[in-house]
Amino acid sequence: MAWLGAPIGLHAQDVAKPAVPGVPTAPPPTADTAKLVTQQTPGGVRYIFHVRGTGPTAQPGSRVAVRYTGFLPDGHAFDATAASGGPLRFRVGRGEVIPGWDELLPLLPVGSRVRAWIPAHMAYGSKGFADPDNEQIFVIPPDTELVFELYVVSVR
Repeated sequence: MAWLGAPIGLHAQDVAKPAVPGVPTAPPPTADTAKLVTQQTPGGVRYIFHVRGTGPTAQPGSRVAVRYTGFLPDGHAFDATAASGGPLRFRVGRGEVIPGWDELLPLLPVGSRVRAWIPAHMAYGSKGFADPDNEQIFVIPPDTELVFELYVVSVR
């Protein structure tokens, strides 16, 4: 499986629609804002820590293991590591995943759980991602922002 170059075959119609908020809103005045502050990378990836990990962070070329679920803007899941049984493993900064992940992962210590909004230009851009079984259908339509729930399992 070479994810974020090719989803593992989950289609939006095969997965129940979870509740995934769109653009983050301001937290209530009594909320723990240490975890709810939206941050942004230079390329425009927005993210919020649910849990800030305490382990090491990835450097270019580091091997990372990440569990994730990817959502379209309407909340339909299009891919998840739960379907494959284990985390996705790849090297950071080598183009093995979408550019938004290569930019975001070095900012997330091991143990971090985040929600990330990846703009289309940092995901699949104007080409989108066609269904490998039927190229007339898009798993990820062109110019689509993606939402991910990410958990950084390890960095080596």
